[in-house]
Amino acid sequence: MHTCAKLALLSMVGVGLTGCSRHAKSEKYFLVAANTKVPYWKTANEGFTKAAADYDVSVEMVGPEADDAGAELDAFQRAAAAKPAGILVSVVDANRMQPAIDAAMRSGVPVITVDSDAPASARLYFIGTNNFEAGKLGGQKLVQLLGGKGNVVFYSFPAQPNLADRLKGYLDAFSTHPGMKMVDVYDIKGDSGAAFDKTREYLAATGSAKIDAFVSLDSVSGKDVADALKRQGVSDRTIVAMDTSADVMSLVKSGEIKATISQKPYTMGYVGLKALAQIHEDGNKNLAGHSASNPFALYPTFVDTGTALVDKNNVEAYSQPAK
Repeated sequence: MHTCAKLALLSMVGVGLTGCSRHAKSEKYFLVAANTKVPYWKTANEGFTKAAADYDVSVEMVGPEADDAGAELDAFQRAAAAKPAGILVSVVDANRMQPAIDAAMRSGVPVITVDSDAPASARLYFIGTNNFEAGKLGGQKLVQLLGGKGNVVFYSFPAQPNLADRLKGYLDAFSTHPGMKMVDVYDIKGDSGAAFDKTREYLAATGSAKIDAFVSLDSVSGKDVADALKRQGVSDRTIVAMDTSADVMSLVKSGEIKATISQKPYTMGYVGLKALAQIHEDGNKNLAGHSASNPFALYPTFVDTGTALVDKNNVEAYSQPAK
């Protein structure tokens, strides 16, 4: 008799035993990350691994060591080919990733997107930041910092859905302040060093073309922008960054970065694995029939893990988060 069945029988005859886990180490899950070298994804993997320990299942984070949409697609396809119990993926290029997500779902592998979504795909749902609202939060702070007037440049990977949504949020915050001007959106192409070089170019602009603020929509370019300003002895400009890496937090403390937007990558990894494990435990019900338009769907469309604005006033509270 199966162990769970034995425990159930003992329970029926009055023996005070609790139920047993429906999971096993042979049950494998993947987290496909955009850039496994970035601290943000190391933090997400910590949450992923913690949930795996709670469920006693096996996990692995895979993906490129640089922002490379093609390499990420390859990593996803290899993970799906292994027929795991489920996959979490942060999507660098939604158009490129969508067919692979759809194929995995058709094959019976549950896919949930985290951090960056592919909303047109067959993925079950998205767990992560409301990126439009995150951008709006940053934009409102920047309006305050500049007094409602200034030239602003952004650093981004424009093809990445979450960063595009953040930009929309910033522009929404600017929409009621005609003095706030978006001058450029610079594609750093996954290379934060490119942000350093481009910032030096921006700093050469003078007069009405002077750049007043620099906004990093990604998690890595903020420190390079701050470094470029420091090396040229410029202290009268404003930087707003993204995420809470040790480098960024140190620069917020020093005042070189005026504010950053905190996300919860640990929560994304933790909640994402728990969601996949529950789906597996439920027998992968309704994978093919899931629809965002179905009012009786078994799964949500979006799970918001939350954001917060961090500046010099509250930076200490975010420097060493409890886990």
